[in-house]
Amino acid sequence: MGLRLYNTMSGKTEEFTPLGDTVKIYTCGLTVQSEPHVGHIRAAMVRDTLMRWLGYLGYRVVALENFTDVDDKIIEKQKEYNKDWRMIAQDNIDTYLRACDQLNIMRATFYPRASQHMEEIINLVVQLIDKGFAYEKKGDVYFRVRKFPEYGKLSKKSIDDLMSGARIAPTESKDDPLDFALWKAAKPGEPYWLSPWGKGRPGWHVECSAMSMRYLGETFDIHTGGEDLIFPHHENELAQSLAATGKPFARFWLHNGWVTLTGEKMSKSTGHYSPIKDVLAKYSANVIRMFMLKTHYRKQLAYDDERLDEARAALMTIRTYIDNAANKYGEMEEILEPMMLDTFTEAMNDDLNTSRALSVIYELIKRSYKEDDFKIAASVNYYYSLLGFTREIESVIEPYKDVMEVVREVEEKLKSAGRSEILKEICAGFHDRIINIKHVNELYSQIIALLLDIRMKLRDEKNYELADYIRQRLLDNNIIVDDTSDGSTFRSGTV
Repeated sequence: MGLRLYNTMSGKTEEFTPLGDTVKIYTCGLTVQSEPHVGHIRAAMVRDTLMRWLGYLGYRVVALENFTDVDDKIIEKQKEYNKDWRMIAQDNIDTYLRACDQLNIMRATFYPRASQHMEEIINLVVQLIDKGFAYEKKGDVYFRVRKFPEYGKLSKKSIDDLMSGARIAPTESKDDPLDFALWKAAKPGEPYWLSPWGKGRPGWHVECSAMSMRYLGETFDIHTGGEDLIFPHHENELAQSLAATGKPFARFWLHNGWVTLTGEKMSKSTGHYSPIKDVLAKYSANVIRMFMLKTHYRKQLAYDDERLDEARAALMTIRTYIDNAANKYGEMEEILEPMMLDTFTEAMNDDLNTSRALSVIYELIKRSYKEDDFKIAASVNYYYSLLGFTREIESVIEPYKDVMEVVREVEEKLKSAGRSEILKEICAGFHDRIINIKHVNELYSQIIALLLDIRMKLRDEKNYELADYIRQRLLDNNIIVDDTSDGSTFRSGTV
């Protein structure tokens, strides 16, 4: 049996075959008005799992994940923070990508931004007007929902049901309460672009259609995103795309379940969420990955420390086994015929059932108590890597979290001083320096060395205030910095 995926459009699990040699995937990414949270990471983790498994099956993959960087919410943040919307967006994009890299989430092929694709967006709106699916009123452009007879087929909502709750806001001049905005006339003080309808900016939904068609074509294989986006976002995206081209849009729609916090959906709009950077300060990347993969991607995932602690314990069972096997057998290369491969493949081909795939790993570990076999150990290691886990050092978080906090503080101060390039320059080779580290103490030393490198760069630039701040914060954590003619060294102790 080949790969089967649950398609929201049909409501069924269907056999997946791509349109061509390359599987094309579009993922609805962040609206970047504030910092990313665990819910955003789950959507990225689903894309990561899908890309990894398609790659294992031998497919070439092109993946697109967009950023909505101009939007009503970002404009509100610009007013609230008195900070340019582009800077707000960039800071949150940087935070998100940094977290994804820490979590070993595969990078998408492209990360387009709405603000960089105004020509495509405007052309799409013009196309919809020309075909009679859209109209302009006072600089705003709206999509005629009733003109599109298939509206509601993705979300399984009828026009009559939608009408019962539809309203026209006092600021809107649309013909029908169901119609949605494709283009919005700019208000004073808002960012804008010139268009045939005057100064304005795009509506949320049209951005995704324009960007997906720009990079993936009018029809592509898989569209992913959170289930909260099914209506109205994905329904509107589908309607405007089909209306414009007359061709099928996404062949498969994959939607992941919500991440909940104290029983409620995580949401930036309500402020009810856990920022991913805070979670990464408490738990390692592998623990977070285990926490997510233990639950099927279509089910809701309840976030709390107890469940993350359970994930850590489950992970350590595997890690302890792999570490002991490595001590016994040495480095375990990938093997051509891993044990229980059919069972593992069957699980992953069954709509990316990672929880069942993990059970294969635990079954092999259980078998190892009866069968002392290198092939079992190599198979466990192989599947572990295939699911995106890394050989990171789990225990580093607890003993040295204070030093990591210093790194985060220094990063924020460099940003505030407009000197983020120093951090990028110094950190450029950091991953290469730690990739083969085996012991926690060695990693600890490299983190402190990183801070000392940043401090030396600041001293060279005569920025003694921030350089002294780094030295003092290390001292606060019982780390003494000694400056010599050959550079700086550190030692434990107090003064």
